[in-house]
Amino acid sequence: MSASEASATPAASPPAPAGLTMPPARALAYMLASVTLAMTQQIGANLVNTNVYQIQGELGATLAETNWLIAAYMAPNVSLSLALIKIRMQYGLRNFAEMSLAGFVLAAFLNLVFVHDLPSAVVVRFMSGMAAAPMSSLAFFYMIEPLPPQKKLTVGLSLALTNTTLGIPVTRLISPWLLDLGGFHGLTLFEMGLAMVAFGFVFALPLTTPPRVKWIGPLDIVSYLLIAIGFGAIAVALSLGRIYWWFEAPWLGMLFALAVICLTLAVIVELHRDSPLIDIRWLTSPATLHFAGAILLMRIVLAEQTVGASNFFQALGIQNEQTMPLYAVILCAILAGGLTCALLLRPGRENWFYGTALACVALGAWLDSGATSLTRPHDIRLSQALVAYGSGLFLPAAMAQGMGGVITRGPIFILSFITVFLFTQSIGGLLGSALFGSFITLRTAFHFNVLAEHFVLSEPLLAQRLSHFGSVYGHVLSDPTLMRAEGVTLLTQRAAQEAIVLAYNDAFMLISAIASLALVGLLCHVAFLQLRKRSGATSAQPAL
Repeated sequence: MSASEASATPAASPPAPAGLTMPPARALAYMLASVTLAMTQQIGANLVNTNVYQIQGELGATLAETNWLIAAYMAPNVSLSLALIKIRMQYGLRNFAEMSLAGFVLAAFLNLVFVHDLPSAVVVRFMSGMAAAPMSSLAFFYMIEPLPPQKKLTVGLSLALTNTTLGIPVTRLISPWLLDLGGFHGLTLFEMGLAMVAFGFVFALPLTTPPRVKWIGPLDIVSYLLIAIGFGAIAVALSLGRIYWWFEAPWLGMLFALAVICLTLAVIVELHRDSPLIDIRWLTSPATLHFAGAILLMRIVLAEQTVGASNFFQALGIQNEQTMPLYAVILCAILAGGLTCALLLRPGRENWFYGTALACVALGAWLDSGATSLTRPHDIRLSQALVAYGSGLFLPAAMAQGMGGVITRGPIFILSFITVFLFTQSIGGLLGSALFGSFITLRTAFHFNVLAEHFVLSEPLLAQRLSHFGSVYGHVLSDPTLMRAEGVTLLTQRAAQEAIVLAYNDAFMLISAIASLALVGLLCHVAFLQLRKRSGATSAQPAL
């Protein structure tokens, strides 16, 4: 044991108050370390998504080309956590944490110094995705470290998962200021500063290190490479499919085919191992599939906020600076949901949290479905607060219920559960974005065609509207034909904008319907369990 670890033992510290395993000041330092680690990972992951229109200008790239930065970041990130769990257990948590953060600082430094065009940015973002993979798990461990065992799966889990969902609103709040200070390099400089602060926390505050286990075998490397290629191909295809369009880019189909082949080979390898990397049989059990499906469904419907609201205002020409008060409300609502879980979440209460979360999302999406081209960020604060509060309630309850069922079954089951959870969070977020964006694209084309059918130039009302639009150019154009042509162009642009608004309303209504159906299914499931429990209790009573 090192000197720093020996000094952190309870024998050398004052007695800890009830509810903590260490003095309050040290416990607060561990929680601040968790927040810093989570913000380092989350802000790095959302910098490009939030500022894609601003970044493309600095890199001299198109919108489609800039989205390759998102794909490059997600390709290694979605699977690397799986390998890092065994690496951490074999080589020690302290060494693992320090090496991970050193890699992240290096990636941020390269992002600051060597990125001047799109190819260099793609390479460095790939490295950033690899380096950021351990940050979420480290943030989780630092949050639960000062808590006693009986509170780790309730208070600790709620605070840790809430901590890892604050990235999007925080990035939206700070991005305008950072862009004003230094553009894209201002964003990366802030990212590097956060990583260095997190490195200081990890160096000064050691975690409790479990006994090391020699757990990595040669077939683990083979299995992980197959899983990494499969997950990475899926991540790239989902990130870019709605931009290059699914049926117009043959290489998207090749990526999905490569993913199927690699994941099938990984399953074959794992099924014939005595000590597999993940337990395939447990993963394919009905209970696990039900759990994974429920979390995946929730991640998809939460695209209403992570993708829907932000893209809706971008389509209306509203910039990030104008949405900052809205994201401040969203941030407060997520914190409220996490604190609610920390105070009230106990084993057996998970269904109440699921139901409340689904009801909040369904109601919030339904309220958003009445948006118009005159809707502004302050008009949807209530609905977005409901969705954010629901997201803050759902994840801690789901994680607590899943961990409670596998924590006593051994490390293989814990590793398999974490695989399911991380897969549904990362791939589920990409899938929700892809489905949401594709649905909006299709519905936009449908509504525009419907509106275009009413463009009959012989109608007096339409002719009057064209004359009004054309008169805007009256001070620079004198030819009536040219003015009429400009009026047609403006009318077409207005129709396209209205089609986009109608498409988003359809998407919001669809998400509300999905969340409502999921809520009905949950209520029916709970009622069935209660009925079966009562009938079992009745049959167990002696006959009179």
